Amino acid sequence: MVPPGVYMRNTSCHFQRVLNEGFGSSPALRVCNSYWIRESPNLNSAEAVNHLLLGMASQISELEDNIVVEDLRDYWPGPGKFSRTDYVASSIQRGRDMGLPSYSQARQALGLETPEKWSDLNTSVNHQVLEATAALYNQDVSRLELLPGGLLESHGGPGPLFSTIVLDQFVRLRDGDRYWFENSRNGLFSTEEIAEIRNTTLRDVLVAVTSVNHSALQPNVFIWQQGAPCPQPRQLTSEDLPPCVPLTVTHFFEGSGPGFGITIVALCCLPLVSLLISGVVAYFRGQELKKLQKKGRESVKKEAAKDGMSAMEWPGPRERSYPITIQLLPDRRLQVLDRRLSVLRTIQLRSLQQVHLILSSNSGRRTLLLKIPKEYDLVMLFNSEEERGTFVQYLQDFCVSWTLGLDVAEMSENELFRKAVTKQQRGRILEVFFRHLFAQVLDIDQADAGTLPLDSSQKVREALTCELSRAEFAESLGLKPQDMFVESMFSLADKDGNGYLSFREFLDVLVVFMKGSPEDKSRLMFTMYDLDGNGFLSKDEFFTMMRSFIEISNNCLSKAQLAEVVESMFRESGFQDKQELTWEDFHFMLRDHDNELRRTQLCVKGGGGGIGDILKPNVSSRVSFITRTSGERSCPQGVGLPVSEAPELGAPGLKKRFGKKAVVPPPRLYTEALQEKMQRGFMAQKLQQYKRFVENYRRHIMVVAIFSAICAGLFVERAYYYAFASPPSGIAETTLVGIILSRGTAASVSFMFSYILLTMCRNLITFLRETFLNRYVPFDAAVDFHRWIAMAAVVLAILHSAGHVVNVYIFSVSPLSLLACIFPSVFVNDGSKLPQKFYWWFFQTVPGMTGVLLLLVLAIMYVFASHHFRRRSFRGFWLTHHLYILLYVLLIIHGSFALIQLPRFHIYFLVPALIYVGDKLVSLSRKKVEIGVVKAELLPSGVTHLEFQRPQGFEYKSGQWVRIACLALGTNEYHPFTLTSAPHEDTLSLHIRAAGPWTTRLREIYSPPTGDSCAKHPKLYLDGPFGEGHQEWHKFEVSVLVGGGIGVTPFASILKDLVFKSSLGSQMLCKKIYFIWVTRTQRQFEWLADIIREVEENDHQDLVSVHIYITQLAEKFDLRTTMLYICEWHFQKVLNRSLFTGLRSITHFGRPRFEPFFDSLQEVHPKVRKIGVFSCGPPGMTKNVEKACQLINRKDQAHFVHHYENF
Repeated sequence: MVPPGVYMRNTSCHFQRVLNEGFGSSPALRVCNSYWIRESPNLNSAEAVNHLLLGMASQISELEDNIVVEDLRDYWPGPGKFSRTDYVASSIQRGRDMGLPSYSQARQALGLETPEKWSDLNTSVNHQVLEATAALYNQDVSRLELLPGGLLESHGGPGPLFSTIVLDQFVRLRDGDRYWFENSRNGLFSTEEIAEIRNTTLRDVLVAVTSVNHSALQPNVFIWQQGAPCPQPRQLTSEDLPPCVPLTVTHFFEGSGPGFGITIVALCCLPLVSLLISGVVAYFRGQELKKLQKKGRESVKKEAAKDGMSAMEWPGPRERSYPITIQLLPDRRLQVLDRRLSVLRTIQLRSLQQVHLILSSNSGRRTLLLKIPKEYDLVMLFNSEEERGTFVQYLQDFCVSWTLGLDVAEMSENELFRKAVTKQQRGRILEVFFRHLFAQVLDIDQADAGTLPLDSSQKVREALTCELSRAEFAESLGLKPQDMFVESMFSLADKDGNGYLSFREFLDVLVVFMKGSPEDKSRLMFTMYDLDGNGFLSKDEFFTMMRSFIEISNNCLSKAQLAEVVESMFRESGFQDKQELTWEDFHFMLRDHDNELRRTQLCVKGGGGGIGDILKPNVSSRVSFITRTSGERSCPQGVGLPVSEAPELGAPGLKKRFGKKAVVPPPRLYTEALQEKMQRGFMAQKLQQYKRFVENYRRHIMVVAIFSAICAGLFVERAYYYAFASPPSGIAETTLVGIILSRGTAASVSFMFSYILLTMCRNLITFLRETFLNRYVPFDAAVDFHRWIAMAAVVLAILHSAGHVVNVYIFSVSPLSLLACIFPSVFVNDGSKLPQKFYWWFFQTVPGMTGVLLLLVLAIMYVFASHHFRRRSFRGFWLTHHLYILLYVLLIIHGSFALIQLPRFHIYFLVPALIYVGDKLVSLSRKKVEIGVVKAELLPSGVTHLEFQRPQGFEYKSGQWVRIACLALGTNEYHPFTLTSAPHEDTLSLHIRAAGPWTTRLREIYSPPTGDSCAKHPKLYLDGPFGEGHQEWHKFEVSVLVGGGIGVTPFASILKDLVFKSSLGSQMLCKKIYFIWVTRTQRQFEWLADIIREVEENDHQDLVSVHIYITQLAEKFDLRTTMLYICEWHFQKVLNRSLFTGLRSITHFGRPRFEPFFDSLQEVHPKVRKIGVFSCGPPGMTKNVEKACQLINRKDQAHFVHHYENF
């Protein structure tokens, strides 16, 4: 019944033609092309609207039939991005979506008779139409839907069903409207007004509101009858009208894909950009540190001689050349220096020695090959032939003055390179040399000495005729050529005195060390240091011998200490009145050390791989253990035995001490101390390990579980709310996954970023750890918990961003009408349908822009807070971490826009923020006070000792730490350091190692003044004290303190505090402390040795047992380390103190083995069920301690609780 077009006419019955874009004019407006056109050229005035109304009054509708015009069928305005849809099909589908009843159900509900068969619907309907409809519904009239059924029963007007529905709805609306004009009880209209309104028609309304005359409209404007004014020219058909504009699909995201992808990639690259910036910062900080270290170091510059020549050395095929400087020194030495003027190689020339010089005859004639007998060749490349000629002349002049023979020849450059025996080729020759050397010494078959190239016979001959220089001999021993030991050994082995060792000479020495008896080795040692060759070893020569041995330990003994060792060894052997020793006397001094001498070898590195397969070094296992016998107090013992001979801990062999014969006690004395060990299966061991883990970390597990449960609960609550319980705004239907992910993570992240502040309330944590809450909350793990929260929060922040990426995409492809429904305060549906582009959401909204800035801030903070960067630039970490203020400002602004929900961040943030501000105010009140430095001392290994005034009311416990700042450095950054002073002392002290630019410059400004000796030290600012795990040492009956390097600082305070309290008779739970000090050389931390010495003097109750491990010394039984052990034993025996440290504590050489040590503690303290282990030092050491504790805790014995701190 709907026509395809609408006429327009004026009051004089002129039907005007309509203009159409691209079609010219037409007699009427085409319906399908006029939907929702706001700016139609044919309706641009009120008069044009009047013409449209007059045309509609004159136009007659289509005949009633079963055909719907295409304007409604295929060209109805479409939803969303589709411009067209089928109105009838959409209406039917909408009825299905809304759950409308079927045609029969609707008639029955309204009291109408339900049809039994299809012919009951309407007898006027075309039979073919009825059959086609019945076929669609499988001939079941009860399945006929409401809209098709209502249309089928209508004829000449609405059928019974539609008439009843319309009437029912009208009555309901009328009766329910209190303002209906016929409702006289509302008092709005009088009876006359009601009658007047009832008699008003649409014609009267049109005449009243327009300029149309009564005569231009028929009384009933809905029906045109014969005789009415202005009949239509003809019945409109689609042929007379322009075609409908076809379906178009608007792609809202078209052209935005690349930009959207680039934006996401750019956001993902923020951490990479931050990483790049941090790398640049770390590089420049490293350069600054190098400059400071170079400036602070004593500049011992090696200047090249005036006659030195610069060139490039060619090391061999496929190797890069490098710059060198050649020096020809007056004492017949040829010296090669690198670009830093460090000596690379020294060749000692002898009188009448022949030197061969080969010059290249092509390729610029700038290459030179210098061949010196028994040395590897030197190939030099000069910048020009002139420079090479200058060097040749320079060399010729010196050869004349040195009485050396010089043979000059020429060949092509390629041939010169092939002829050269460089260091690389020399290394291969020496590899063969050492393989056959060991093959002869160890009686190994020549075939087992290693694979050789095809020309093996020539290579072997070349290798066996090769002679080692002093530098190559020293390198094979892993020593320096200038070492006294190398000098003595080389002089002894060089029987012909030509300055080189032949295969036979090296073999003779090696045979003694590999197969010789203790007498042979001691005789060899005696001969080595019998410098004057008179058959006697004087005290001076004995002193020289000992001096050469301690070179391995970085000359850790002074001359006075060494002299004391020599005197004690002479006195112990009964030779105190002798000035010279025979070999028999010398061997008698070593009488108790036959086993050590028998294991002594000459540890040769060899020239390449494979030697280790022939000769396994005899490595010593140095185990610290504790024995316990009846009637004897527990004391530390040291041992140095090979792995094959080392007794197990707890076995009778534990009584053996270095240098003493093994004393085997009755087994019953030790079986009493041993506990029965149950053999467990794999699952039982794992279960025990799990139980110990839970026991050790139960507080951590509980706190992490509670915190995680809260975060998960917040996530689930928000996700459920927006998925099922939120008011029907349409956002969940639009982007369900995105809204659940973004809202759930937003709640969790808000909670995490708020309560992470509590982990940095140092003053509050220090206070709470002394309360009962410390039994339930691991306050010492605050920093670890801070890192854990931060990592979890950044993961959730990434998920939050991913959720919003999904949201932005969906909103960017949603029509404006939908967005205006979801965000009515932001969008207005102006009919354009076009949504905002993705960049509007990212960069032109408050949540989007603050979100991008938050990602940038997080990328900077997280990268600069990484362990790798923090160790290289603490200042960069310190500055970027202060971006947390900007972070919280952005978080508050981010949610304040209330785009989806009302702001909620303040709910989580307010309480932690107030606590944190209060804690910071406490710290700021202390930071304002300047503290004078009483004493500043520069110690070895870059350690600075600062002693400063103790502020009034400053109370602390041993093991606690403080933060200090020094404004004299030009920065107000604070750095944490452990106090090394004890609580009873009047001043505070710190030992600070120069590990970065700040600590290096701190050491520099506290250097002793050169001019004014009365100059005052710069003042400090102090913040603290703060608590940490090491201060709980007194809560265990037995505690083990393990310090490595500068990590010993907290234990200095603990040891002094323990001895002080014991001297006062204070009651303490801690009855025994074992202190393990691991250091490369005791000279690095001599200040700690002074503290230990003080502890030993005041420790009258044997509370402290100290074990010192010096790791610099080689862990192999070569000649020198064997003699060092012998010297240490003599020093301990005679003076009851260590040769190296001067302490009563026994010194061990090598690294400690923690598992046997902890195992022995269980034997000594069988009734102690829990032992505290506190370690501080490099991560590698603390990991070894943790691993040992875990292994021991698998057993059903004492439980080891480990607290550690890395630096």
